[in-house]
Amino acid sequence: MSTDITTTDLREAGAVLAAESARFASFGWMRGTSGNLSVVLSREPLRLAVTASGHDKGELTPADVVLVDGQGAATGEGRPSAEAELHARVAALTGAGAVVHVHTVASVAMGHRQPGGIVFRDLEMLKGVGQPAHDVEVTLPVIANSQDMKVLGDRLEAARDPRMPAVVVAGHGLYVWGADPRQARHHTEVVEWLLELELTRR
Repeated sequence: MSTDITTTDLREAGAVLAAESARFASFGWMRGTSGNLSVVLSREPLRLAVTASGHDKGELTPADVVLVDGQGAATGEGRPSAEAELHARVAALTGAGAVVHVHTVASVAMGHRQPGGIVFRDLEMLKGVGQPAHDVEVTLPVIANSQDMKVLGDRLEAARDPRMPAVVVAGHGLYVWGADPRQARHHTEVVEWLLELELTRR
């Protein structure tokens, strides 16, 4: 474990991520063991607490997190999500303090229907991601999936729109981020609402 990050720090982060995971699981967005969450614990060097692999996200405990470095590799005990590398990439790229990955029906369905990106405008809910409610178009990028996290990270970096703190990974789910776990949660709920609206409209 990093000398600057204590076991207590990691457990406190684990408690936060367990609560957030339980919330998302209750919505049906993290069925089975799907999905993963992270929170940044330090910037120099970059260190994140990431939910452990293979656990039911509705039943996480504060111990079910793993400390990873800027490449998503574990620096202590436990096995992090296979997508920890992408969490670290998003945190480094965007400056986010927390990253959420959920598997929602709406994100997969809309990614399939609009692989070039999903455009939103004239919706009050856009304020929830810091955008005007009217007269501005905001695109939620859609990127092709890959099992190689470096490839997926490159695609995310090339496609992301700084005005939208999220991307859809086609056939997979939704990545969303924020300054801290609370903001990341709010962004996730807002983006998912927008996706569900578009799915309903069509």
